[in-house]
Order: sequence, then C-alpha cells, then structure tokens
Amino acid sequence: MGDEQEIMCKLENILEIRNKTVQMQKIKSRLKVEFESLESEEKHLKEYKQEMDLLLQEKMAHVEELRLIHADINVMESTIKQSENDLNKLLETTRRLHDEYKPLKEHVDALRMTLGLHRLPNLNEEEEKLSLEL
Repeated sequence: MGDEQEIMCKLENILEIRNKTVQMQKIKSRLKVEFESLESEEKHLKEYKQEMDLLLQEKMAHVEELRLIHADINVMESTIKQSENDLNKLLETTRRLHDEYKPLKEHVDALRMTLGLHRLPNLNEEEEKLSLEL
C-alpha cells in the first residue's frame, strides 16, 4: 500500500511537472516574441533618431526648405515619441514575463530535483541573445 501511494505521489508530481513545463514553454515562447519585438523597436528607434539628425542637418543647410523640413521634424518627433512609448510597453511586458517565468522555472526545477531529474537550462543558457538585464 505504501509503494502504491509513493508511486501515485510521483505520478502526480510528474503530471504537475508536465503542466508547469507546458505553461513555462508558452511563457518562454511569448517572451521570445516580445524580445524580438523589443529588438525590432529598438532598431526602429535608432533609425528614427538617425533620421532626425539628418533632418536637423538639412534644416541648417537649406534655409529655403525650412518649412517643409519643420513639418517632417514634427512627424518624426511624434513617431519617436510613439516608438518610445511602444518600447516602454514592450520592455514592461518582457520584464513581467521574465518575473512570471523565473519562479515557475524554480518550482519546476525543484519538482524535477525531487524525482532525481536534472534542472532545466536557464534562459541565458538557451538563448545567449536574450538579455533581460536592461
């Protein structure tokens, strides 16, 4: 009877590990998507700022085109502001997902250790590109 109870306990742990691992994989997948979006938005922001610099140089070199360039600058400032807002939202989502992922992974690792299984690799071991230390 004791062996059956121990086996049932282990099976329940395995089921919990499976469910938590599936949940963790979903979060990890979303985290990767969010990080790719974050990288893309950072690239766009850099491009927008470079474009802003070029526009300001053109403004100084071409006084007769000042009115048109000024309109371009206003549009670019609005775009940069929106991009920065989007970047902040993506950063917050990325941090939230990471905060959600970390304790879940620790829990799964603890459960795996009780069954004599190896710990799962950390995110930085899986994705060296993924840098959450922003």
